[in-house]
Parts: sequence; structure tokens; C-alpha cells
Amino acid sequence: MSSKHNKKPAQGISAADFPALRQFLRGYFHQDMADEYGSAEGAAQQFCKDADAGQRKVVAEEWARLVEQVATQPLTAMNEVLTEKLGSASTLEQEEIKKVSAVFRASLR
Repeated sequence: MSSKHNKKPAQGISAADFPALRQFLRGYFHQDMADEYGSAEGAAQQFCKDADAGQRKVVAEEWARLVEQVATQPLTAMNEVLTEKLGSASTLEQEEIKKVSAVFRASLR
């Protein structure tokens, strides 16, 4: 079987599919994220404080959609999308993804 038949896990996902999430990631998941916010969860919490309800809703929905799209893929697929396609300077562990998801879910209440 040739390698061209092996799809990359994040194939088909582009920045155009997640414009608000890309803006959030570039603004909050930068190289100084740990120093500035302590963690990915802290960055998401700060975003929720900084953003208006409409911005929070769109980012939370895009985050949930992304997590759902890569749910059956290895963690590397999520990190490939975050860093290579959406502009994050940070990769995440599974527990961090769950914590960010919880922050965004809470922001919708």
C-alpha cells in the first residue's frame, strides 16, 4: 500500500473552518502562555474574561467542533491542527484539552 493512501489525521481541517478559534489561539496560546496565564486552562479563562458573550460563544462552539472532529484520532492530530493550521504555539495533553473544553462550556452558561 502506498503512502499516498494513508491520510494524515488532521487532513481536511483548515484555518478557514475555525476563524474565531484561530484568532483566540494566536492571541492566547502563544509562546509565553505558561508565563502569562499559567496554563492552557488559564489562557482560556482569561479569554473568557476579556471577550464579550458573542466572541465567547463562537470560540466555544468552534473549539467543541474541533475536539469532536479529532476525537477518534490520536492526540497528535489535535496538536497538528492547533499548531500547524490554527496558529497555536503550544501543544496540549489530553487533560488540558478537557480543561479548556470545560472552561468554554462554563462560559456558555
